[in-house]
Amino acid sequence: MEQVQPTSPSHNRLIGKLLLMVAGAFAFAFALVPLYNVLCEATGFNGKTAGPTVIRDGFGVGGLQTGTTPAPKVDLGRTVRVEFTGTVMPGLPWDMRPLTISLDIHPGELQQVSYLVRNTSDRPITGQAVPSVTPGQAAQHFDKIECFCFSQQTLAPGEAREMPLAFIVKPEVDRSISHITLSYAFFSTDGQRQTLTSSGEAR
Repeated sequence: MEQVQPTSPSHNRLIGKLLLMVAGAFAFAFALVPLYNVLCEATGFNGKTAGPTVIRDGFGVGGLQTGTTPAPKVDLGRTVRVEFTGTVMPGLPWDMRPLTISLDIHPGELQQVSYLVRNTSDRPITGQAVPSVTPGQAAQHFDKIECFCFSQQTLAPGEAREMPLAFIVKPEVDRSISHITLSYAFFSTDGQRQTLTSSGEAR
């Protein structure tokens, strides 16, 4: 009968290194998400829009009348239709819908719409909305002045909330673009925190 050889110290060190590599891979994968978002917001790649813009000189929604960026000149010579959609990703028990389906706007006009979001579960949940614009070449000209996507949103059990969006489609948008769709995808951040915590414990 063969005897089972005890695990050598070198094997224990190898197993420890492999576990560290797995934990590091998890951490690296999550680090790629914010890095990817920064790249997309800076370039408009994949339809991602830029971060908040504050304007001045007569424009204002909800008191947003101060800042360092001059208000763009409104192009009254053309109209762009903006449509709004929203979806909730698997694992997030929320309902989401735009209260305004579409708007016909002049480039340079400041507009405000809202999304209605409801937590259908019996526990508080935190989510993060990620915006996307199509066609992709319009993303760099879609400026969000105020947006619920700038921060994580926590809803109590059964809570429904109107989440505002104030935006401008800049006059520099290509004249061939007459139709823009703004989409939001809401993700649960609870699962990410649990995964990161488990990864840290594995270390």
